[in-house]
Amino acid sequence: MVTTIPPPSSPFPHMKPLLSLSPISSLSLPPFKPQTPNLSSSPLTLPNPTHHHLHSPSPFAPRSLLRLVVDRRDLDLGRAAHAAAVKAQDNEDTRLGNALISMYLKLGRLSDARKVFDALPSPDVASFSSLISAYAKCGRPVEAAGLFCRMRFLGVEPNEFSFVAILTSCIRQLDSRLGSQVHAFAVKTDHCSCVHVSNALLGVYVKCGCASAAEQLFGEMVERDVSSWNAVMLGMVEECRYDEALSLFNLMQMEGYQGDGFSLSTLLTAAAHGFGGAGGEAVHAYALKIGLELDLSVGNALVGFYTQFGCVEDVADVFWRMPIKDVTSWTGMLTGYMEFGMVESAVDIFDQMPERNCVTYNALLAGFCHNGEGARGLDLFQHILENDLEISDFTLTSTMNACGMVSDLKTSEQIHAFVIKSGCKSSSWVEAALLDMCAKCGRVEDAQRMFTSWAHEESFPVAWTSLICAHSRCGLHFEALHLFQTGLRRDDPVSMDEFALAMILGLCGTLGFVEVGQQLHCVVTKSGLLSDVEVGNALFSMYAKCGRLEDAINLFSQMPRHDTVSWNALITAYLIHRQGDMALDVWDSMNMVGVKPDFITFLLVISACRYTSSNSVDVCRRLFQSMESSYNIIPTSEHYSAMVDVLGYWGSFDEAEQLIKNMPSKPNASVWRALLDSCRFRSNMTLGRQAVQSLLELEPQDPSTYVLVSNLYAASGRWHCSEKVRQDMRGKGLQKHPVRSWIIHHNTMHSFYARDRSHPQSKDIYSALDILILDCMKAGYEPDTCFVLHEVEEYQKKNFLFYHSAKLAVVYGLLISRPDQPVRVVKNIHLCGDCHAFMKYVSSVTGREISVRDASGFHNFRGGVCSCGDYW
Repeated sequence: MVTTIPPPSSPFPHMKPLLSLSPISSLSLPPFKPQTPNLSSSPLTLPNPTHHHLHSPSPFAPRSLLRLVVDRRDLDLGRAAHAAAVKAQDNEDTRLGNALISMYLKLGRLSDARKVFDALPSPDVASFSSLISAYAKCGRPVEAAGLFCRMRFLGVEPNEFSFVAILTSCIRQLDSRLGSQVHAFAVKTDHCSCVHVSNALLGVYVKCGCASAAEQLFGEMVERDVSSWNAVMLGMVEECRYDEALSLFNLMQMEGYQGDGFSLSTLLTAAAHGFGGAGGEAVHAYALKIGLELDLSVGNALVGFYTQFGCVEDVADVFWRMPIKDVTSWTGMLTGYMEFGMVESAVDIFDQMPERNCVTYNALLAGFCHNGEGARGLDLFQHILENDLEISDFTLTSTMNACGMVSDLKTSEQIHAFVIKSGCKSSSWVEAALLDMCAKCGRVEDAQRMFTSWAHEESFPVAWTSLICAHSRCGLHFEALHLFQTGLRRDDPVSMDEFALAMILGLCGTLGFVEVGQQLHCVVTKSGLLSDVEVGNALFSMYAKCGRLEDAINLFSQMPRHDTVSWNALITAYLIHRQGDMALDVWDSMNMVGVKPDFITFLLVISACRYTSSNSVDVCRRLFQSMESSYNIIPTSEHYSAMVDVLGYWGSFDEAEQLIKNMPSKPNASVWRALLDSCRFRSNMTLGRQAVQSLLELEPQDPSTYVLVSNLYAASGRWHCSEKVRQDMRGKGLQKHPVRSWIIHHNTMHSFYARDRSHPQSKDIYSALDILILDCMKAGYEPDTCFVLHEVEEYQKKNFLFYHSAKLAVVYGLLISRPDQPVRVVKNIHLCGDCHAFMKYVSSVTGREISVRDASGFHNFRGGVCSCGDYW
């Protein structure tokens, strides 16, 4: 029967009752087999005892000698003392036997200690406790538990050291069942009144994830010390109850206890993950006040805290002031430099480290991945393999992440083979990383096969998200959307984290799926993730790409925090809506609030100069020149392309040509394509031919190049040349990318191709379109057959032209929507000139607003006028 000690008044009245405790007798252990001591068969080689003057040892002389053995770490001398004790027949002296056990354990000779123990005729509680503790520390729980049960069988009453020893085994093995049984026995024998036993029990419950049981036990403790408070604080932190941990620390101080290094390092961990910078700085101030700032564990925790909530100077200041540094300290500093993007400084720290372990190499590998240095990460993994260093699951997942960054198909296959050969594929997280690597390296079919047979429920969301990303990255947006909907229709719907939400919101923006985007907005709001800047940026971009510019701007103003990506998204929103003046105003606001622009920012603001209400070449030139002089950003080919596009749009062809000639590297296809498009727009045939020649040399197999060239000739009325280019394209077997237009209605995507009759309502759509074409032709619309890239008769060209995918999608939108609703259509390439002219007439004839988003941005048709000004 268990005796219950009445608890004192508990500072935790809300706690649940303690776990139900089982009697110690219910422990399942292998049967105990007594061992007969056989020192004669021992492999020990004993030196001549006379060499150490042990002719006539007194009962106490060997124990003094054993202390000397431990001090000198002299195993031979210890064995000589042991031999002398056996010869003097002192091996029946339990106290001497305990001293020999202690000596062998301190010298790391557990097997020798066990032989001494087995030779004792009457081992006492100290004998048992020493060996139980040794077995616990070296991870041999069965032997530890067996000795504890044998001690009870022989009638030896355990003391507080025995309980601490067996509970240490429970902690190391996360054995809550045995821990609760030992707890019951400790209550029965009144050993729970010992603070060390209670602390060990707290450790068992905390490490086994039973924090509520630990808190209940803490409330019942008659006596507490700092370790008691630390154990409960640790349990709260491990359950992410950071504010409660801080409150408990404050209560600890009120009751007169001063925190130690463990207390402060635990609180700093809580600050880094929970209650934030101000709380962590307060803990740092307290450490200074009580003189623990230079404590090793506190210093390591401060390095981790300032890595998340400070600057690199704060991290370095703490690290270099630490008088003693261990491998954790050096690894923390390495991680800090990596987090702040100082890769070379991190490598220098790695080279200076006096000691390295698996965690150090993993930190360096993860740091390379964090900073986009995938190739260096793969080189490091090669070094790890060549030097036969320890490889963990984290090593493999980081390596696969690095491979995904460089998108090296061959290397991905080699890593895949290594993972299978090493037997690590059974880990769910390794397999999730493997799927992600395959997806990023262009092996989408392999990734799909892995996903189809997925058996790891805990990592399913990661695999699901990776495969959706892979489909989106390859332009398979519809397949990605189908996969997303499949995950939501499962019996146990996939729970989405910040990354998944941001990625799927991006997919909704790409497809113009505003209804799903609004539903995800509700999910974000309910889950409290609106404060996450990445989710906020994705949500903002989704509304902007779906044509809800006003909603996007309102959301931007409500976001609690903005980063450079947020401001770039705002500029992009105005850019795709062709509001260049507003985009430049955002640039001015960025400078006013002190946001540092990146290379994407300049690419966007330079492009915005194409859509201003007046010539902005001077503004564009100043922006381009300030990149390197004021912001230390080297212009890339993308910046030159944008600059050429702006100069060509405003007719500054001489400057555009000079800019291309002065480029530090050979112009790539994007530069010539920008010039060719401007030449088409301004009918500059002379410069256009130069661009055509250069572009065809660089990309002779790209069908879009031939389409651009054909359009250039057609725009200048050179129909014969335009037709010749199309014939060349057909002769080489090149085809345009499939043109697709779609419209969203009632959470369903309705997709159309040219002359597509697969839609269930195609008969109604084609009848309505034929009527609408006649009405538009009466209003002045004339079909422009130069946009038909097929060698057919003129009447057949009109037939091709009338049933372009955008026209079908717009007519379907007119049929299904209310008269007061705008018709919103998305097209995967540029809107052709004839469809553009047709949409203007449709908006005039029907009195409806039509919004078409193509590859260049939004075309908003109202009353026969397009927002692009007929320039796109």
